[in-house]
Formats: sequence, C-alpha cells, structure tokens
Amino acid sequence: MTMLTREEIEQGLSENRNSPNGAARNAHAEVLVGAAEAIGDAALFRTALDNLINAYLWSAESSKMLVPFARLLQEYDKDPGAFGRWDAHSLFWQFKWVATAISDSPEIPLESAVGWLDEMERRYRIAGYSERPVRESELWLADAIGQDDRAERAHQAWLAADRDDMSDCHACELNGQGAYAVLRGDDARALELWQPVLAGERTCAEEPHRLLATSLLPLLRLGRFDEARSHHVRGYRMARGNESLLPSIAKHIEFCALSGNESRGLEILAEHAAHMSPLVNVDDQMAFHGGILVLLRRLTELGHGQSPAVPYDGVPHTVSELYEVLRASSLQIARRFDARNGTTRVSDRFLARIGREPLVGVLPLGVRSTALPQPAAAVDAPAAATVPAPPAADFEELVERARQAREQRHPAADALWAEVGVRVDARPEDGVDPLLAADVADQRALTAARGGAGNAAELLEAVRDRYRALGQAERAALAELRLASAAAQSGAEPQRIRELLAVALKAAEALDAEEPLRGRRIALAELSSIRVESYLRSLEAGPEHEHLHEPGQDHGHGELAAELGAFVAAYAQDLPDLAAEAEEMLGRVALSQGEPERALPLLASSASRAVSAGLPWQAVDALVLRAGVLMSVERPEEAEEAARSALEHSAEVTEAETQGVVRLTFADILLRRADAAAEAAEHALTAAHWFDQAGLTADGGAQARLVLARAYAREGRHADAAEVLQSTLPDLLEHGEGQAVSVREFLGDLLRQLNDSRAAAEQYLLAAEVAKGWEDPRPQAALAQAAAEQLSTARLDQEALAAYERSLELFRMAGDAPIAEVRILRSLAWMAPRGDTSAAAWARARDLMDQAAGVLETALAENAETGEGQAVPQLRAELAQTWLQLAQVLDRRVTSHEQAADEDGGDDEDGDEDGGEGQGSRRAEVDTEALRLEEIELTARAGDLYAELGPDHLGDRLQCVQYAAWTEEEIGRAEAGAARLSVLIEELRAMPEGVPEDLLERAQSALDSLRS
Repeated sequence: MTMLTREEIEQGLSENRNSPNGAARNAHAEVLVGAAEAIGDAALFRTALDNLINAYLWSAESSKMLVPFARLLQEYDKDPGAFGRWDAHSLFWQFKWVATAISDSPEIPLESAVGWLDEMERRYRIAGYSERPVRESELWLADAIGQDDRAERAHQAWLAADRDDMSDCHACELNGQGAYAVLRGDDARALELWQPVLAGERTCAEEPHRLLATSLLPLLRLGRFDEARSHHVRGYRMARGNESLLPSIAKHIEFCALSGNESRGLEILAEHAAHMSPLVNVDDQMAFHGGILVLLRRLTELGHGQSPAVPYDGVPHTVSELYEVLRASSLQIARRFDARNGTTRVSDRFLARIGREPLVGVLPLGVRSTALPQPAAAVDAPAAATVPAPPAADFEELVERARQAREQRHPAADALWAEVGVRVDARPEDGVDPLLAADVADQRALTAARGGAGNAAELLEAVRDRYRALGQAERAALAELRLASAAAQSGAEPQRIRELLAVALKAAEALDAEEPLRGRRIALAELSSIRVESYLRSLEAGPEHEHLHEPGQDHGHGELAAELGAFVAAYAQDLPDLAAEAEEMLGRVALSQGEPERALPLLASSASRAVSAGLPWQAVDALVLRAGVLMSVERPEEAEEAARSALEHSAEVTEAETQGVVRLTFADILLRRADAAAEAAEHALTAAHWFDQAGLTADGGAQARLVLARAYAREGRHADAAEVLQSTLPDLLEHGEGQAVSVREFLGDLLRQLNDSRAAAEQYLLAAEVAKGWEDPRPQAALAQAAAEQLSTARLDQEALAAYERSLELFRMAGDAPIAEVRILRSLAWMAPRGDTSAAAWARARDLMDQAAGVLETALAENAETGEGQAVPQLRAELAQTWLQLAQVLDRRVTSHEQAADEDGGDDEDGDEDGGEGQGSRRAEVDTEALRLEEIELTARAGDLYAELGPDHLGDRLQCVQYAAWTEEEIGRAEAGAARLSVLIEELRAMPEGVPEDLLERAQSALDSLRS
C-alpha cells in the first residue's frame, strides 16, 4: 500500500471533518491516524487522533473513542509543551466524552471506570479547572450502579461548582439536570429546567434535538398534549437520519406507540431500518431497541403480531418474532451492565420501559400516516359467540333506546341497533321477540341499501313482509318507501321507480286514521317523490341538461322549487324536521341557480326548524353550507357564526366524514382572521383525524392538513407546518395543477424560513415546471425567481444564474412587470463578481445595475405619458434602491481591490497586479477615489429621491445619508460626512408629525461615531 504524504493526510483530514457522520467517516479517520503515525510526524499524528475522537463522538461508535483518547493523553504526558492552548483545551474537554463512553461500556470493569473518573478529577484540579464536569460524570456513574445517596451528593456538588471554560454548554447541562429530575419522578421540574432549551433560547449541535424527544413522555404524563404533539413533529424533523441521535429516534417511536400513533411509529422505524443491526455502542443499541420494543409490543397487543416487520441483521421477521429477538439481545446487554455494576438497575429500568402502557388513547399528530391494516381474525376463533346474553333489564333498555333513536333519526341509532343485533345473534333463535328480530333485519337491510348492496331490494322486501305479518303496517309502509329509494340509487328504470314511489305513498295513505305516524309516513313519501322525481326529470331530459346550473336557466329547478315550497307550507307546523329538510333542498336549488342571497335565508330557516324540533344534528349540513356561502359573498363574521353553530350542533353526530367537514369548514373560516390561527389549527387537526377515521385521508384529510400547515405557519411554527405539509404532499398534488403549484410554493416558503435553501429551491422549481404550460407566464417567472434566490443563498451559483435568466426572460415575455425585472437584474449584478473579481465581472455588474435603472426610467416615462400614476411611487422607490445598490457594488469593488493589494504586499511599480482581480491574469488599475466619489453621488441622489417620497421612506433615506457620510470619512472628509448627518437629524427633529425614536437614535449614534 502506498504511503500517504503529509499534504495528502492534511487534505484528507480537511475532507473528513466535513464528511457526514457515520461509519464511513470513522473508517476514513482511522486510516488517516495510521498514515500520520507511519510518516512519524508527531503534530500531524495528534491532529489525526483528535479528528478520530470527534468522528467517533458523532456516530453510533462513540465507545470506540477510548483507544485514540488514551493515545492522545500519552502524547500529552510525553510532551505537554507540544500542545498549544487550544489543543490542550480540546484534550481536557474530551475527557468528559470519555467519562460517558466508559460508563456506557459494560466491558470496562467498574474499578477502571472509577479510576478514569478519579484521573479526570486529578487532572482537572492540576489544570485549574472547576470540578463541575467531574461531579456531573460522577452523578451518572453513581446512578447507574444504584448508589443513590452518592448520586444526590454529586448532583448538589455539580450545581454548586463554578462554571468555567470546561463546563458543558448551558443547553447540555439543562438536559442533564432535567433528566435527573425525571429519574426522581418530577416531570414538572424537568420541563421547567428544559424550557430555555425547548424555547430555543439555549441551543447547541444536538439541542434542542435531544430534549424535544426526551420531553415527550413527561408532557404526555402531565396531560400537556399540544406541546407533546409539537415537540414530536418538530423534534423528529431535526433528529431524522442522524446516527448519533438514534436514542432520540427511539423516543419518538416510543411516543407514537404510547399515544395511539402506532402507524406513525412504524413509518419512523422503517426510515431507520438500516440501523437495526447491532451497534458498536451497546448502550445506544439498548436505548434504540428499547423504544422499538414498546412499539412492537403495542402492535402485537393490537393483533398485528403476525404482520411482517423490518428485517433485523438481514433476516426477515414478523412483529412478534422481532420483539422476541430484540428483547433477548437488549436484556443480554442490560445484564452485562448489571454484572459490571453489581446491581439490577439497568435491566430493571429497561424492563419497566418496554412494559409501559399507553398514556393517551389517540393523540392526533396532524402528519399523515398510513392506517394500520385490520388484523386478520384468528383462524381458531369459535364459530358461535360464547359471550353470555346480558341481563334482560339492560337489554330491554338498550332496545328501547334504539327504537327511540330510530324515530328521532338520531345519529346514534345505527350504533345502537348494531349492538342490539350482536346481542340478538348471541341468543337462541326461539328466545328472540319476532318484532325485535324484524327490527334488527330492518336495520341491516337499511345498511345494505345505503351501501348499494346487490341484495338490498331482496332484504327490504323480506323486512316489509315480516312487518306485514306482524301487523306493523306503518313499518311496512316505510319499507316500501325504502324499496323505491334503493331502486333509484341502483339506477333502475324511471318507470319502475315511479311505480314503487306510488306504492309507497298508497301504503302510507292506507294506514289507519288513528295511527300516530300516518301523517309522517305520507309526508316522507311525498318528500321522497319530490326529490326522486326531480332526479328522474333531469335524467329524461338527456345528458346535455345534466348538472347545468347556469344563472338564469331553469332546467326544471323552478318546478322543483315550487314543489318544495308547497311542501314546506303544508308541513311547517306539524312536521318541522321534514320541512327543514325541504327548505335545505330549496337553498341548494337557489345556489344551483346562482342566487346565493336567496339561498342564505332558506338555509338559516332550515337549521332553525331542525333545532326547534329538537333535532340539532339535522341542522349541521345546512349550517356548514350556509357558512361556505357567506364566505363566498364576503360576510366572514356571519360565516364564522354559522360554522360555530354547526360545530356546536354536531356534538351528537357520529359520522366521521361530517365531523371532518364541520371542523375543516370552521378552520378555513377562522384562518381568514388575523388573530385566530391557533384555534384554526386546533380544528384543522381534529378535522384531519376525523377524515382519517372515515377513510378519506387523501381527500378531506389532505385539505385539512393543508389548512393546518397554513395555521401553523401563521403562528410562526414553520417546522411543524413543513412536516405536516410534506407528509400529505403526494395527496395534495393529485388535486389539480393550481393546487400543485400553490402547495409546492407554500412548502418552498416554509423551507426557506427554516434556512433549507436547497430544498426550498427544489420546491419552487417543481412548481415552476407545473406552471410551464400556463398561458400567463408570470407565475412561472415568479417561481423561477424564488428558486434563483434560494439557489444563490445555497451558493449554487450556476444553477442560480440559469434560474434568474429564465425568470427574466419570462417576465419580459409577460410585459408590464418592471419591478420584478429590475430586482432580477440587481440580483444578477450582485452575482457577477462572485468567485470572479476580474475587471470584466465588475463591468458586467455595473452594466446590469444600469439596465435596471433604465427599465425603471422607461416605466416612469410611460406612466407619465399615460397619466397612470398609481405605480409611480413604487417605481421611484425601486430606482432609489437601484442607485443605492450600485453604490454598494462599487464599494465591494474597492474593498476587493484593497484586500488583494494587501495580500500581494502592495501594488507593483508598473501598476500590474495579479490575484483578486483577473483570477491569475494581470489586474487592471482601479481608481478607488473616483469610485468612492461616485458612491457618494449615487447615495446622495438616492437619499434625495427617498426624501421626495415622504415619511414612509425615512429609514431608507437615513441608510443613504449614513452610507454617504461614512464614504466621505473613507476618503478623509469626515467633517463633510458629519455635516450630512447633522442636516438630516435637524430636519427629523423639526418634523411636526414626529419620527420614530429609534430612527433618531440610529442617526445620532452614527454622527457620534463619525465625530469620535
């Protein structure tokens, strides 16, 4: 093998430091240590050892750092003087990592672990460092070996010791202090300690990543569900895919298992399946597998034990099999720790962890997850039910409740009858009342008809005949009506449907005059006939008339409206609930005719009738529809009132889809208010959950998550919003090009807020690709511009240039977009000298700024000719900004030239220069004083223009005057610069309307600095 040179090792070390954490980086670092040792360069060897220790730390192989650290410590003992101040500090800092690694390595005897701790204390004392890190390390070792008194003493000593250069950052220390509080059963104290980290006030490389995960179960235990949800969504995004954070990943999996989100836990496990194999750091392995075991146990309890799980060490397993494998291997590790420590504490805590019970039934998370499949029925399940029949009194009460709910058309009727059916099936056939058996059959036939079952008509006919035989004429009449409805639903011939409707009406009319339900049965038959007949008329009119509801065209709606109006008038007093149904239909007819103002009172009246009739759940659909119509006619306050009423009246509604629709409507309306984002998020979250329950995750669920993401974004919760949106993005992209562009742009905006420039640019470019075929090129142009800005931020210069140029081309194609065109030209100007400081690059930057000014001057001239002055102030402000930015470009050129001259040790006598300008070619002379004078002239001109634009641009004007003043100082004219600022300050103080105090303070501070 060829020996690496010193230069190759140094290059390798530089590359290794910037490589992704993990086994590949570690292996490369190990090679570099060997190479450095082989060439006998002691300094390079020490650097390579330090690099290897850091590589191990940020991976799942952290316990391997002991060997290189011991070797580095030997180097220090041989020649402490060879270690510079920073090198020595780094060595002592790594002692803390090693103390943790020793505690986490069961193969290291307890005596050795204690010895290393003593050695750390001795060396820190000699070096003059505080004992604070030593006592923290002692705390965790004492806790692991069950010496609780010693742990508490170490805890108190840790807190009492001074902080110094060797102390962990505040975020890491707060993590440890809170973790100790959790061990002592004080979740509330832990969360109090963690708050500065969780709030982002204290951060480091792995915080708040770790604490967001660690806080999940304490939050659940305290019932702080909203915070737990947010910490999971935000924290998992930060930890995902990070090998050194596998214990944190496990906490997210465990949280999902204990909050009714098992499917989400499975998805997280699948994303990290590559790390399932045994790890070098066995403590991390036990922590990682512990969280997975909680999930696997829950899945088994839910009947998914025989479902396939992720492979382990390349071998496929079912959920139950994987549980047994991981449990056995983890317990083996735990017992190795126990054997070393002389206690059972590690295994006791591990067993307690994997045996935890759920802390909440279902906590909706907002993010989309694929629902778990229904577990297959056990093959050895008994054919007949063995559950004993309930006591007669309870059963009779259940039947009575079911019959009352049926008559009221209460939403709970279906569930009650389903329970009655289960109990009836469990009884001997000869022990069931014939009428009750008929009622159960009736409910099952109705369910079949609603679901479009092929045998629905046969079931309904059988129910009708049973009721007739039992002398239940009014129930038989209702069955006749259901037969007609089922025929219409199944697409029977119109003549056949009409015949069945006639039979149903005749059956209702034939009921005994003393029958209390006779009037209701007749009214139901009439209303059904009106509804079905309207459908049949549209069907017979031909496909060219179907679904045509242009304003001013009747298409049979006039006749339908007249029939419904007559029905309402006839039954408003005696049967208000049926009148409410008819009135809701009237409202829908008005909407189909393009008359929202006529529909609104009809829908309001329908809801009011239903509530007055004691059937508030029947008002929900009308109120939801009314809320949507009110929003369409710009009456948001009334819309919110209607939606809030719908939510209130939906309390007893059992249909998941309806619950989802009500909440989504309400959330969407609330989001239009500037101050209701939190409430909108709450209802959108619940809506998504209900749509998931209804099996509509890709439809209503996707729209609910979109509203949820927008609500989160409004609250400034950009990470939460991005996670929610990304989880449902594939669903949203299926809802048309317009929405596809909108949601990708929204996601790009969120990622930009999170400083993920590459990912943001990708979303903008994908959105632009969808918009490419649109007639109007401006949306594509704006998206290309947004992508270019993010590509530029990510330092992907070539890609950014291409995107800017495409955007410029599109805006010019669209015409009438001078401001967008100018902003792109200015961005291109700034990019021109990036990485190329040749004279040609600076000339191109100036030319682009001049082009931008020219575009604005042309637009201003055109506005003057047409007399359209609305855009003039913005155009003039952009012109002032362009002059200011040209001055800033010139300043950068001067600065670049001066820096290059300093690096060269001054200009050559003949004026030729190499380096910064020309990229290796000869650098042109630069008249820096002329450029500075031009900067002053440009900023003064910009300031004057801002002054003409009025008080709204005082801040911009101050920026220009400050810039000119400091540039005067650069060329030795500080007094002239101070005079500029003094004039502005006096003018600001004399303004009758006053100016913001901070503006005056900024101006005075700049003046004081110039005069100092």
